[in-house]
Amino acid sequence: MDVVDPSDIHAILRRTFGFPGFRGQQEAVIARVMRGQHSLALMPTGAGKSLCYQVPALARRGTAIVISPLIALMHDQIRSASAAGIRAASLTSADSDNAATAEAFRNGALDLLYVAPERAATSGFQALLDCAEIALFAIDEAHCVSEWGHDFRPDYRGLRPMLDRFAHVPRLALTATADPATRVDILRQLGIPDDGLIIAGFDRPNIRYAITLRGSGRDNATRQITDLLARLPGAGIVYASSRKATEDIAAQIARTGREAAFYHAGLDPERRAATQAAFVRSESMVMVATIAFGMGIDKPDVRFVIHAGLPKSIEAYYQETGRAGRDGDPAEAHLLWGVSDFSRARQWLAEVEPERLAGEQMRLNSLAALVETPECRRAVLLRHFGEHPPLRCSNCDNCDNPPRVVDASELARKLLSAVYRTGQSFGIGHIEKVLTGQSDERVTARAHDKLSVFGIVAGEDTALLRPLTRVLVARGMLAATEHGGLMLGPEARAVLKGEAGVTIAEPPPKTRRTRRARDGARGAQAAPNPAPNPAPNPVGNPLFEALRIKRKELASEHGIPAYVIFHDSVLRDMAHRCPETLAELGTIPGVGAKKLETWGGEFCTVIRSHLNG
Repeated sequence: MDVVDPSDIHAILRRTFGFPGFRGQQEAVIARVMRGQHSLALMPTGAGKSLCYQVPALARRGTAIVISPLIALMHDQIRSASAAGIRAASLTSADSDNAATAEAFRNGALDLLYVAPERAATSGFQALLDCAEIALFAIDEAHCVSEWGHDFRPDYRGLRPMLDRFAHVPRLALTATADPATRVDILRQLGIPDDGLIIAGFDRPNIRYAITLRGSGRDNATRQITDLLARLPGAGIVYASSRKATEDIAAQIARTGREAAFYHAGLDPERRAATQAAFVRSESMVMVATIAFGMGIDKPDVRFVIHAGLPKSIEAYYQETGRAGRDGDPAEAHLLWGVSDFSRARQWLAEVEPERLAGEQMRLNSLAALVETPECRRAVLLRHFGEHPPLRCSNCDNCDNPPRVVDASELARKLLSAVYRTGQSFGIGHIEKVLTGQSDERVTARAHDKLSVFGIVAGEDTALLRPLTRVLVARGMLAATEHGGLMLGPEARAVLKGEAGVTIAEPPPKTRRTRRARDGARGAQAAPNPAPNPAPNPVGNPLFEALRIKRKELASEHGIPAYVIFHDSVLRDMAHRCPETLAELGTIPGVGAKKLETWGGEFCTVIRSHLNG
C-alpha cells in the first residue's frame, strides 16, 4: 500500500486541476482510497466524482482501473483527463490501438485505464492485470450492479471475483442514484464494508424543477416543448418515449429555427456516434432522444432537460435531470406528464417478476407523489433518497407559485362509486355526465340516470373531476381498462371505506383563450423567478465574449468540445480579474498546469488586447 501525505493530494489537485480545495465529501472519499480502504461514494452529478479516483490514481503507484458501462462515456472522460495532463486510455471494441494501450499499461505508462464490465471479466484482461501494478479499482455507475437499482446490468455482477483476486487493492464504487435498498445491495455485491458508505447528498441546488400536465394530442404536447425552448437558451436534452416521437419532435423544433437532432437505438452506430459528437461540441443544440442517450455524455454545459413523458422511475428522473447544469451554472428540468403515462406504467407492473413487484410499485408511487405534490418538488425528491431537506427550496414551480390544496376525499368516493356502479368500463367523459346529471342517449340507454350516483356532483366540484381522475390513476386508485375505460385500482378500497383521504392541488382557473395562447401559458407558468444560483454569464461584456470566441476557435481547430478547454465559470473569472500573465492566469480556479501550458498564452493575448484596445 502506498500512503501519500494529505498535503500531496492537495498539491495534485492544485497543480493538475487548478482547484484550491476539495468540495463536499471528495476529500473524505479520497482519504479512504489513500488508506487502501474499500468505499461506496454516493455523490450527485456535478459533484466531482471523477476526481475521487483521478487524484488517488496520480498519488498512488500503478494504474487505476476504471470500470465504466459505456464507451462514449469513457472517451469523453479520457478527453477531459488528457487535457488536464493525465495519462488515460481505454480498452474497448471501438478502439483501434488496444495493443499499444496494453503495452503502455504493462510499462506503467498509464494513470487511468478504462474498461467495460464485460471485458473486465474476460480471461485475457485478467491475465493483463497480472502484468503491472494496480493503484485502485473504480466502479463507475455502481447502481448497475444491483437488481434493486433502476438500471441493473448483469455484467456488473461478474466484477466481484476480479476485485477479490486483488483484495489488497482499494475498490471505489461511485453512483449518483441509489435508494437505501440499492445501497445495501451495492455494498454486498462489491464486498464493501458498511462503514465504507459515504453520502455526499443528492441536492442539485442550481437545477430548477417544474412539472406540468401535458396537453392532449401530440401537436399540443410538441407546442408546449417549443414554447419552453423559446425561453431556454443553450444546449439541452428532450427525452421522448418512442423513436418516432424523437424524430417528430426534433423536426418540429428545427422548424422554429433552433438547431436540433434526434437520437435513438434504431439509428446505425456510425450515425449515433456522429450525432452524439455534434451535440457534445455544440453550445446550442437541442437533442431529442430516448433514454438510450445521456449516460455516455460527459457534457457539463447542458442547460436544460425536458421530459416529454413520464420517466421510468424517480431514480431515473433524478439521473436524467442531473445531466443538466453539471458545471454548477443555472439549469432547468421540466417534466410534461399525462394520465395515460401512469396507466401504461401500472399495466407494465403486471409483467414484473413477483420478487421485484413490491419495489417497482414503490418506485411508481414515489414518482406519482412527485408529480402530484402541491409542496416543494425538491423536498419530495430529496426525501425519497433519505434526506431531510427544508420545506421550501425557492427554486421549483410549486415554491414559485404555491397551489391551493383541496380536500377531495368525498368527491373521490363519489367518483370511485360511479366507476363501480356503471360497470368499470366507461371513460371519464361518461362518468362525468352521470355524476353531474347530464342525460344523453348513452346514459339513458344503460339506465345510468337511475343510479344513486346520478347528479350527485355540482358547482365547483364539477371542475375538479378530471384533475381528480388523473390523481387517482397516478395513485393506483383507478386504472385504465384495455379499451380505455376506467376501473377500480388496488388502492381504491381504502378511500371508499373512508380509511384514506385524498388531497389535490386546485387547478388554475380556465380562461377564454386561443388554443395556442393557452398552451403557451402552460409553458409560461413554469418560467423561473430569479434565484440565488451561481452567477450566469455576463451580458454585453466584450471581454467575456472575446474569450468565448477564442475558446470556440481553439476547440474547432483541435476537434474538441469547448468546455474541455475551460468552463464558462473560468472565462467569467478571466473577464473579471483580467490576468495578463501566465502566472496571474494560473491562480484562477480550473486552470491547471497542463491547461496553462497549452492554452494560457492564447487567452492572455486576448485579455491584453482588450485592455490595450
